[in-house]
Amino acid sequence: METLDIASKTFMQDFVCDGNDALNFKLVRMESDIRDDSTSFKPEMVHQIYGENENIFGYRGLKVDFWMTAGSLKCYLNQTADETINPKKAEGVLPDEVIPPLVKLLAPGQALSSLSEFLKAVKKDEEFTPIGNKLSSFTLDGSDKVVRNYEIYEADESIKGFREYHAKLQPWIMFYIDAASYIDIDDENWKFYLLFERTNINGSPRYYIAGYMTIYKYYAYPDKIRPRISQMLILPPYQKQGLGAKLLDIVSKTFWDDSNVVDITVEDPSDDFIRLRDFVDVTNALSLDCFSSQIIKKGFSSSMVQESGKKLKLCKKQVRRVYEIIRFLRTNISNPQEYKDYRVDVKKRLNQPYQKEERQLAKLQKVLKPEEYTAATINITNRQQRLENLHSLYSELEEHYRAIVTRVEQRQ
Repeated sequence: METLDIASKTFMQDFVCDGNDALNFKLVRMESDIRDDSTSFKPEMVHQIYGENENIFGYRGLKVDFWMTAGSLKCYLNQTADETINPKKAEGVLPDEVIPPLVKLLAPGQALSSLSEFLKAVKKDEEFTPIGNKLSSFTLDGSDKVVRNYEIYEADESIKGFREYHAKLQPWIMFYIDAASYIDIDDENWKFYLLFERTNINGSPRYYIAGYMTIYKYYAYPDKIRPRISQMLILPPYQKQGLGAKLLDIVSKTFWDDSNVVDITVEDPSDDFIRLRDFVDVTNALSLDCFSSQIIKKGFSSSMVQESGKKLKLCKKQVRRVYEIIRFLRTNISNPQEYKDYRVDVKKRLNQPYQKEERQLAKLQKVLKPEEYTAATINITNRQQRLENLHSLYSELEEHYRAIVTRVEQRQ
């Protein structure tokens, strides 16, 4: 009996597919893209669709086509498999649903019923124009060294057609932003910034979605606002080309001259976004007098907070990061004393939580009995552990700063 159970489990395991491997995305510009495998790209996560282990049960060689028209975002879904499990051979267990969980992500009517309908939508996409108010345009060299044109559009729930378009766009966040959730677009405090690539075919403009960004305007006492970046996504075909930095930079600058804006914050930023923001903020801050070579080596100052807050809308915590990165940029690490001065300066900031903890422990020691104090501090790290933690924190931070500095220097 045990042998049969093992054989049954082995048999069923052969019908387990990785959802990330099974899905094949395409942003279709023209019919030929459908036959071009080089236009396909993969999700980074599917746990919000297929469960925490991201597996799909019941198929061998499962392939799921998830195609969208590159402008209007009409969708075609299709699944094929080399073999589908027979429930009679799998203790009655049915294969997982594959397409229905994807349809639930989409806007009503977004998924088309057939490939022929999708091809009609691809053709009609030639007439698509962005929804919203044009904010900016720019050019960038693509990964293929071809100069490409881009436009950014600002929109909100009051703009005709945007509610429907946003509903078709936001499913992408489920595959690329961990713990993502859909936005209540009815709240008028939401602002949306859409990034499109603009091309010309036979003299006619064509627009293709490349990414987007959402910002919520929070109230700040007594009569100000504090814009918070909530979501930002550059779609995979457009990544690693500098578009994220360009989008963040252009959108941030729309708030610089607004006297009602206190500062710009970020909601639960990923490591990738932190790197992106640091690069953009450092690039902009280099032009400020307070970060000049002569001033910055004197240490962090309130003038940096004031000037960066006023001109770049940075909060104090972010100004400190910018200061440390720019000071690292301006530090001659081949000079032992200069490099040591920099490390000591950063480590003082990193050590502040430990110093606060020591002050609290000193207060406890005055009011507690020895045995009570020992019990209360049993999980407190000792001095040697703190030094090791501090060294580790600094090393990680310097590695991050080096990467930002390298990118800044490449741009200059």
